Amino acid sequence: MELDKAILIIKALSDGIDPNTGEQFPEDSPYQSPNTVRALFTALTALEKQQKTMMRQQNLPDSAGNPWEEEEDNRLLHAYDAGIEIEEISKHHSRTVGAIKSRLVKHGRIKHS
Repeated sequence: MELDKAILIIKALSDGIDPNTGEQFPEDSPYQSPNTVRALFTALTALEKQQKTMMRQQNLPDSAGNPWEEEEDNRLLHAYDAGIEIEEISKHHSRTVGAIKSRLVKHGRIKHS
């Protein structure tokens, strides 16, 4: 099951609504119990967090998280020393801006910010 669909179903259940019919559950339904509603909201929060993490990972540059090779470090330092903007360097290396800044801190080119 797709995460989006699971989130919609759990959201409906936590709102006391039958996800299949769209009708409100009766007062005596287990889905109207405060503990059940709290558990569903907890599950919903966890799924939304997982969805957010997955979306972020899908939007990361291709080389994000990969180890740095010496040659790539040298190209990074050369580009930075040549005055190329960090955002441009990050695109060229397929790395996040944060990764580029961290590498520049490691090599003493900038101070930790």
